[in-house]
Amino acid sequence: MLKDITLGQYFPGDTIAHRLDPRTKILLTTLYIVALFSANGFVSYAVMIACLILSVRLANVPPRAMVRGLRPVLFIIVFTAVLNLFFTPGGREFFRWGFLTVTETGIKTALFMVLRIMLLIMGTFLMTYTTSPISLTDALESLLNGLKRFRVPVHELSMMMSIALRFIPTLIEETDKIMSAQKARGADLEGGNLMQRAKAMIPILVPLFVSAFRRADELATAMECRCYHGGEGRTRLHVLRYQRRDYNALAIGGVICVCVFVLGRLGW
Repeated sequence: MLKDITLGQYFPGDTIAHRLDPRTKILLTTLYIVALFSANGFVSYAVMIACLILSVRLANVPPRAMVRGLRPVLFIIVFTAVLNLFFTPGGREFFRWGFLTVTETGIKTALFMVLRIMLLIMGTFLMTYTTSPISLTDALESLLNGLKRFRVPVHELSMMMSIALRFIPTLIEETDKIMSAQKARGADLEGGNLMQRAKAMIPILVPLFVSAFRRADELATAMECRCYHGGEGRTRLHVLRYQRRDYNALAIGGVICVCVFVLGRLGW
């Protein structure tokens, strides 16, 4: 299960998606989310699925990695589908057992909610797969630069997000090693009831927190040794500049977002 968590991973490449400005990818992801929540019919969801498939092909990201990222949230997807399937009234009734009812509206709503969650997760993961954490930090700081006038610590917030994304795979790997070490010592992490499983996680959480704090202290020491003092007066090796492909991508994304919004309003 831990190996299925792919958030924060970066797949290096030289595709069109990789060469886009990171600010463009953040804006495109925002448009994608807006369009996804505007979809309200089979045609609009088909457009969103086609856009995601095309983006995955352009980014040259392994489809297996996209699907693997859904496994940690599989319970949430199934739980959402069950709730919408049995507790959404309206339309033709197909099945009734006590307070559980399956209707035409319930089936449609459950299907659309499952599609929305899956497309939302895979679409946002695609941005992190094709953008390094450092590029995401610079892009967020650039997009939120206007908030500095209101004394919002934009650089610090962006740096915190970048560090969090950077250390997610590291902490997952560390957790997997600790679990393997505890199992080798005879620890039963999967047997027993809920309370016993919770108690069995203590020998994992304690060394994990110790390791996390040690890494944080080492990172803080390394930043201090390099005279890091925030974003004031800081220069960059790679300066972000919009190019023609970025404007074209934003124009295409805007058109698709408007089309899906219109289709959703029409119930398509």
